[in-house]
Amino acid sequence: MQKIINLFDFKQKINYKNEILAGLAVAMTMIPESLSFAILADLSPLTGLYAAFLMGIVTAILGGRPGMVSGGAGATVVVLIALASSHGVDYLFGAVVLAGILQVLVGLFKLGKFVRLIPQPVMYGFLNGLAVIIFMAQIEQFKFMEDGVSYWMQGSALYIMGGLTILTIAIVFVLPKITKAVPASLVAIVVVFGIVYFFGIETKKVINIASVGGALPTFRIPQIPFNLETLQIIFPYSLVMAGVGLIESLLTLNMVDEITNTKGQSNREAAAQGIANITNGFFGGMGGCAMVAQTLVNVGAGGRSRLSSIVGAIAILGVILVAGPVIEQIPMAALVGVMMMVAIGTFEWVSFRIINKMPRHDIFVGMLVALITVLLHNLALAVLVGVVISALVFAWESAKRIRARKFIDEQGAKHYEIYGPLFFGSTTTFIEKFDVAEDPDVVIIDLKESKVVDMSAIDALHKITDKYHKLGKKVHLRHLSQDCRQLLRNAESVIDVNIIEDPTYKVMTNK
Repeated sequence: MQKIINLFDFKQKINYKNEILAGLAVAMTMIPESLSFAILADLSPLTGLYAAFLMGIVTAILGGRPGMVSGGAGATVVVLIALASSHGVDYLFGAVVLAGILQVLVGLFKLGKFVRLIPQPVMYGFLNGLAVIIFMAQIEQFKFMEDGVSYWMQGSALYIMGGLTILTIAIVFVLPKITKAVPASLVAIVVVFGIVYFFGIETKKVINIASVGGALPTFRIPQIPFNLETLQIIFPYSLVMAGVGLIESLLTLNMVDEITNTKGQSNREAAAQGIANITNGFFGGMGGCAMVAQTLVNVGAGGRSRLSSIVGAIAILGVILVAGPVIEQIPMAALVGVMMMVAIGTFEWVSFRIINKMPRHDIFVGMLVALITVLLHNLALAVLVGVVISALVFAWESAKRIRARKFIDEQGAKHYEIYGPLFFGSTTTFIEKFDVAEDPDVVIIDLKESKVVDMSAIDALHKITDKYHKLGKKVHLRHLSQDCRQLLRNAESVIDVNIIEDPTYKVMTNK
């Protein structure tokens, strides 16, 4: 049981003071973001708080990375905005459940390791695009609805909202330079709330968006038709949400691994994220994934075990049950200011400083991923396109590296020493290196500095040996790997295979 649940590792010394304080700090920083992300998606603020509690408690208990914090994250919520607006909130909850099932399958089939295939330019573009989406969504809060039509604020309402937003940003920016004892976003919300309350300032508040009724989340099956048509509607959104959630969660896991110099379990974390999202869908949460900012708060405050994440989740539940009426009076300007700072913090400003030092194709990939993210709000598609283009660029660059050193030895045999990977992109250049008609009767192709990668390479070797064979010439392939030897068994009569000095390459997996 301890191996399955693993709430505490009793071999590890736990600083309970640090863990509890870290958990409370996480809760205080997650609440404003959860509210803001829910409002961003035109959902009830309570769905954001439910997601923060449910994601937090489930992943804290079942997850593969102690110290990591999950909640209702903007990266996953942004994906579902179009679905909620066009089909309703029940379809959103159905999509969250299906996304959770897909994430569990990723964990069960141990596919979490493939997050390592995401190049850094893709991550820069992904985060920059996400930051722009979050920031632009806050601009929409400077509108008000009248008779079903939205209008920009004008006059005093605009000046008050703008002034309070600037004040929030200033507090979040300046306070950490003075002290980090308390979360700056929480202080900013409390200060702005106090100013509005004690001076009786009329401005847009959470209650103007939706009511926050404080109650425990209750089990409820999404009211959607269980048929193929519904699956066709929600599956694309679920697939995108599952992909985005796993990408952000597993990258956050790797980040905590580096900070704490420990090793998390990516496949277990993927399954835990899925179980948490399934729970969200049936208990009214908007779904989510790991949250980078809150994880950094937790780790920075000394949170190293599951206890801090559990404390944070329970603290959020306490807020839901007790502080609902207070949350309703929070000025929207405070949440807008906090989210603008979140967007600014999410943006990878370092990408501007290194832009002149990066290869042009990497710059292009980063910009393309950011553009797709902003225009289509499809983060998973943006990442997929970035990975595919990066792979194609890598293949092209690798194809150009194929080289052949040629010489004739004392016995009159001609040697071709191949340098560079032999794969689908380099096979044409590889075949062009040989002068079949003019070569002597014995030809030796040395692959010591090369690697036969795929079936296209095997086919290229078949073609070149067949050309020599038709002219009655003998070909020896040397330093060919064991995995290729079997594939070339049909050409054994003309091939001299030497595998002594060539290793067998294996893909590293998580155990």
